[in-house]
Amino acid sequence: MASPPEAAPVLSARRVVDLSHVIREGLITYPGLPAPVFTPHLTREASREKYAAGTEFALDLITMIGNTGTYLDSPWHRYADGADLAGLDLATLVDVPAEVFHLTDAVPGRVGTRGIPASVFVDRDLRGTAVVLHTGWDAHFGTPAYATGSPYLTSEGVDYLVSQGVGIVGIDALNIDDTESGGERPAHTRLLAAGIHVVEHLTNLGALPPTGARFTAAPPAVEGFGTFPVRAFATLG
Repeated sequence: MASPPEAAPVLSARRVVDLSHVIREGLITYPGLPAPVFTPHLTREASREKYAAGTEFALDLITMIGNTGTYLDSPWHRYADGADLAGLDLATLVDVPAEVFHLTDAVPGRVGTRGIPASVFVDRDLRGTAVVLHTGWDAHFGTPAYATGSPYLTSEGVDYLVSQGVGIVGIDALNIDDTESGGERPAHTRLLAAGIHVVEHLTNLGALPPTGARFTAAPPAVEGFGTFPVRAFATLG
């Protein structure tokens, strides 16, 4: 079988930093939610009967909850009358200036410091930006430790970001909210009501500078659906 042609090298001064977890069969993103299942629809072997000699394809099905891997929450996830994935403005998801807050020394593993307060945000202009919260909790992704003790954005932090008119809030932890609070979800409630996109389960945020990166996290345009994996990435330069 002929090898695929080699792609021509692309010369660019930009550097692209991948911020997404790999989705693989059996992956547990959020405890209690199902793992993705891969099923072949047309195997390469079977496809040989359909195509010319030397030509073969693989067609596969994936059964997957929207909250898998690194994903985006649309307003429809929280509100029945909110915009679904197909209703999002693509311009608000692509090449957004990022303000990255490196909080690894202040949040994970320290008693009483799981909640990210408003005070960490007050020295920057955040209007229209992607506020990216680097907690380091992604080091536990895919393990039982990821499920408990995760950092989150406090209610006061939510109110401050809404008041500043941010465009996106992303975090490299289990949830933007405190999942151990008894069911309260102030971040999802108020961020999504304000049209602020939420991206959870980011990774590799330590590779980004505090300012200067551009953030992208665009899901497919699916009608009547509120959450879906994204290939989140940042560009530098």
